[in-house]
Amino acid sequence: MLTHPTLDQLRALGLAGMVKAVAEIDATGEAAAFTHLEWLGLLLDRETSHRRDKRLAARLRYARLRHNAAIEDVDYRAARGLDRALFLKLAQGAFIDQHDNLVICGPTGVGKSWLACALAHQACRDDRSVLYQRIPKLFTDLALARGDGRYGRLMRALGGVQLLILDDWGLAPLDAAARHDLLEILEARYGRRSTLITSQLPIAKWHELIGDPTYADAILDRLVHNAHRIELTGDSLRKPRRADARSRPAGSPAAGA
Repeated sequence: MLTHPTLDQLRALGLAGMVKAVAEIDATGEAAAFTHLEWLGLLLDRETSHRRDKRLAARLRYARLRHNAAIEDVDYRAARGLDRALFLKLAQGAFIDQHDNLVICGPTGVGKSWLACALAHQACRDDRSVLYQRIPKLFTDLALARGDGRYGRLMRALGGVQLLILDDWGLAPLDAAARHDLLEILEARYGRRSTLITSQLPIAKWHELIGDPTYADAILDRLVHNAHRIELTGDSLRKPRRADARSRPAGSPAAGA
């Protein structure tokens, strides 16, 4: 008798997880087996889970990660020099809470971007804010934003997230505008937020890549000195993966990077 008015009240309060749980339990015919406290506990568990899933979905939408990667899918058997203990420690997110940076270097195809996205996905699961950007596109977007009034808003977004991923660093030398933008981003984040950079170039070559010595010193000081490092080696994993894909039956899941 109270079922429909109660569900209406739950909806009005925004308790969608509870509404769904009531419908599912009622459909099983097991409702009479629960005590009042068991009912309440189950509904609260479902509502908590629903809100957690909703927050995660929102964080992932905002992050716009390049890969649908997860920590559980990382392949530690691949010959690329990935330190499992270090990676799992970083996945716990303490470096984000401490506002440290992270650099993942290595040759093309060894999974730098995938690993970065796996760490970012875990950060989202841990209720941290994340934003992914490919550096070549980022500098293009910032140049366009100067002309259409979005520059300030975009820079605030880049400065505000707890973990900013700058992917594909070092594909091309920086021009004056890119140097300025990068320094402003890192200055806003230094000591307040964490930045994760992936690059094919070793850190020793970054000073030359930046070009202007004064800017290079300032950028590297804010980026590298408090950075954890993952240095990968080995051949590209992409060719074996394509070969594996041909040999797998249709519908079989691909292995993690």
